[in-house]
Amino acid sequence: MSLPVVFRHIARQEMDDAIAWYESERPGVGIEFASEVAALLPRIADTPKQFRKARGDVRRAILRRFPYTIHFLLESNRIVVLAVFHAKRNPKKLEDR
Repeated sequence: MSLPVVFRHIARQEMDDAIAWYESERPGVGIEFASEVAALLPRIADTPKQFRKARGDVRRAILRRFPYTIHFLLESNRIVVLAVFHAKRNPKKLEDR
């Protein structure tokens, strides 16, 4: 059974910022980034436990082409995306989410 996926505001903003940055660097790449995220979300929703725990109960899905990870929490009735996080950023910035 597929669970609904909801984004925390900060995670949605991170994703939107990444899309805008890639698009400004090279037109079309932002859309490719968004497509890769969109393709990974159903896998997260269908089989969230296939992804390793990164910290506590927070799990992490890794994008293939882009240096980003999706950090999410599996709740009983939904998936909560906590971050769309660039791999070069300091992971301590995730601790308060």
